Amino acid sequence: MANNPSIITRDTDKIAAATGNLYESVSIISKRARQISSKMKEELSNKLSEFASAVDNLEEVFENREQIEISKYYERLPKPTTVATDEFLEGKLQWRTVDEETTSSL
Repeated sequence: MANNPSIITRDTDKIAAATGNLYESVSIISKRARQISSKMKEELSNKLSEFASAVDNLEEVFENREQIEISKYYERLPKPTTVATDEFLEGKLQWRTVDEETTSSL
């Protein structure tokens, strides 16, 4: 059985070290991963929109090599969660926390 290179064991103490709370760190990483994912999806959609046809007839669907290559390229890219976790552990992310005093005063 081959190992999946996208599965990496992470030290939870290192992840929690930046914020002092593992769950806060995971929340920050997940928000960044969503940003990366939406950016990648937008880029892919823009590139594939060039190949969109106005005809929705299944009989006229044809295989486009360039479109397949673009899709394969995006499939081989690292997953957004991996990129976000690496950015977080390397100290490349900035975040703000909301004070409880400002949210509780009505």
